[in-house]
Order: sequence, then C-alpha cells, then structure tokens
Amino acid sequence: MKRLALAAVALAAGVALAQERPIPPGDLKSGSAFLGSDLRALQNDDFANPGMLWVERGEKLWSEPAGKLACASCHKDAAVSMRGVVASYPKVDKANGKLLNLDGRINQCRSERMGAEPLRYESEELLALTAYIARQSLRLPIKTSIEGAARAHFEAGRASYHLRRGQMNLSCAHCHDAQWGKRLLSETISQGHPNAYPAYRMEWQAMGSLERRLRACLSGIRAEMLPYGSQEYLDLELYLAWRAQGLPIETPGVRR
Repeated sequence: MKRLALAAVALAAGVALAQERPIPPGDLKSGSAFLGSDLRALQNDDFANPGMLWVERGEKLWSEPAGKLACASCHKDAAVSMRGVVASYPKVDKANGKLLNLDGRINQCRSERMGAEPLRYESEELLALTAYIARQSLRLPIKTSIEGAARAHFEAGRASYHLRRGQMNLSCAHCHDAQWGKRLLSETISQGHPNAYPAYRMEWQAMGSLERRLRACLSGIRAEMLPYGSQEYLDLELYLAWRAQGLPIETPGVRR
C-alpha cells in the first residue's frame, strides 16, 4: 500500500519523464568523477583496488557447488554469459511479477534451481557473487527498462527519491539533484548514481551493497532505515538505475 501511495504521488505531478529528468544526459557524472585523484587511481588499478578481493572470491564461489549445482553448472563462463546482465537490473521477473535486483536474482536461483539456502543480505558471499557478476559488465552502459510491469515500481521509486524524510526533512533530490558538485565539509556531493556498486567504501573498510549506502544516507538525515530487501529500496534502486542511464558499470567502485 505504501508503494502504491508513493506511485500515486508521482503520477499526480503530471510531468513528462523527459521534463522531469533532473540531470541532462550530457551532464551525467559517475561518483568517481567527484573523487580525489588518489581514490580514482585506486579504483582503476586492479592490483590495488581492495574491492577486487571480493571479485576474486566471487569467481571461486561461481564454480563451487551450492546445494545440487554451482552457478557455472548452468551459466558456464561468466565472462560470456554474464556480460551485460547487471546493466539491465533491477528488472521484473516475468514468472512471478516481482522486481528483483541482482542480489534477489542470485537468491532466487539458489532457492528455486540450485537447492541451496538464500544468502543473507550483506553477507560476504552475496557481496562476492554480485561483485564478480557485475564485474563482467565493466564499462558497459546502464540500460534498465521501466516499461510494462516495471512502470509502477519506477513511479514509486521516483516518489521515494523526492520524498522529504527524517528529522532533517530532506529528500535524495535535495543533495544529489540540487547540490551536486558543491562541498559538504571535506566531501564533494556526487549525483548519487549506482553504477559502481557493490563498492568498497573507505569509511566502512569493507565492500557494501547499494542498499547499505541508501541506509547510510537515511541514517545521515536521521530518517527511519527499512530492513534490507524492502520493496521501497528495490523501487528506489530502479529509479536510480533509470536516472543513471548511459553511465558505465564500474564495479567494484572505490568510494570515500
């Protein structure tokens, strides 16, 4: 009901998508564009990027049986079968009509096809697999669809992005649309794009998912943090992916 209510708010605005897109395509900038040269160099160096440790672990997990099968049992060489896959997520599953991000798709495969238990959100194994799979689409542009069954999720995500929240009464748009490029203490505010996630953040000293980053933002504005896997997060991920259309996949990103 909450998701439908958010969608109704967005639809009531009656503004065409082309008019409402906050950042013109020519001005789109990945979060890496707002980093210092040291962190950009760290991200671009496969031997120094700490996120590559999770990618390497994911490569091993890809071939290890989980339950009755391994990922490689069906999908073979990930460099071929997974090339371009993450660029289209989140997406609606045609079989059940549910919106899935890459985490959700992996766990669906484990529970429905592999005879294995779903992996816990933010677990080392799930982060490793998502990082490894996303890495196969390095430098390919995001191309998420918002047509058909995805439209209602997109509208809900758009409304969520513009919703004022928490004690600070701020929305995502207040920072990432209106203030990007400006300084906030020692940081430069980015445009808030998801193309580097899962990413290694220096403040975490670990790899983290996009949902972990969203929860950190909510904590920063003193707003309620929803549980991992909540529908509102998934809807917001879809909107963020649409908003970042054309930006290249950078996983694993490095962020401050």
